Amino acid sequence: MIGNWSVAHFGTRLGRAGRPVRSVLRSSAPVTYGLIILCCLVFLIGPAAGLNPAYGSGEGLLAAQRAYFHRWGVVPAELFEGAPRAVLTPATALFVHGSWVHLLGNMLFLYVFGVMTEERMGRLQFTLFYLGCGYLALLGYAAANDDSTQSLVGASGAISAVLGAFLFLFPGARVTSLLPFLLFLPLRFPAWVVLPFWVALQWVAAGRADQGPGVAYLAHLVGFGLGFGFAWARFRPATAVSSRGPTPGPPAEQPGQLDHE
Repeated sequence: MIGNWSVAHFGTRLGRAGRPVRSVLRSSAPVTYGLIILCCLVFLIGPAAGLNPAYGSGEGLLAAQRAYFHRWGVVPAELFEGAPRAVLTPATALFVHGSWVHLLGNMLFLYVFGVMTEERMGRLQFTLFYLGCGYLALLGYAAANDDSTQSLVGASGAISAVLGAFLFLFPGARVTSLLPFLLFLPLRFPAWVVLPFWVALQWVAAGRADQGPGVAYLAHLVGFGLGFGFAWARFRPATAVSSRGPTPGPPAEQPGQLDHE
C-alpha cells in the first residue's frame, strides 16, 4: 500500500505556456475524484470496514473478509490457470482495500498526485492509463509469485504508475516530506529527488519481502516503471511541466493483513 510518510500541502500551483496559473484546488479532475469515491464506497459496503452487519462479527467477520478478498483480489496461483473470473481479478482488486489505513493512505496520494496528472493527460487517457498500468502491475507481481495462494488487493500499483508519470511530467514539483529518520522534520525537495529515493526504498524492500509484512513492493516497482515509461513515450516531444508548489512525497509502507499493493 501507499502509506503515510509525508504531509500533504495542497496549494500547488502550475504554470503552463500560454495559460494563466491556476490552483490545483480549483482544478477539474473528475476521474480522480470518481476513483476515490468508488474505492471508498466499495470499502464501506465490504467486510473490511467492519460496518456492514450482514457480514457478522468475530470469527464470522474474519471468514467473510478472507472469502471477499479471495473472490475479488488477485490469487497468483489461480490467475494463470485460465479461469475467466481469475483473469478479471487484476482489475477488480484495484478497488478493494484491506483496512482503513490501506484505503486512506492510497486515496490521499491518488488525490494529490492524480489531480495534476489527470489534468495533463486528459480524462479518457488518464482513465485508460490508470486501469491499464494498475492491471499490468498486479499481473507482473502475480507472474513473479505464480505459486502464491495469498490474495492481493489494493490500488497501489496503479497509484505508483501515477507517481511515475508525475515524475516525468512535473520533475521540478516541490515535495514536502516528513522523514522518520530526521525526526519527522518537514523538508522540501524536488520530485526528481524524492520519487527516485522512494523507488530505491521499494527496491530494497522487494528484496526482503519474505522477511516483512505482506506488501507487494514488486507491484509498486512495476507500476512506477510503467507510469514513467508511458509518460516518456506519450509526452516526450512536449516540454515537461515543472512546478514550485509543494506536494507530498511518497511514503514508506505500513504493515497489512494481506498482500497490500
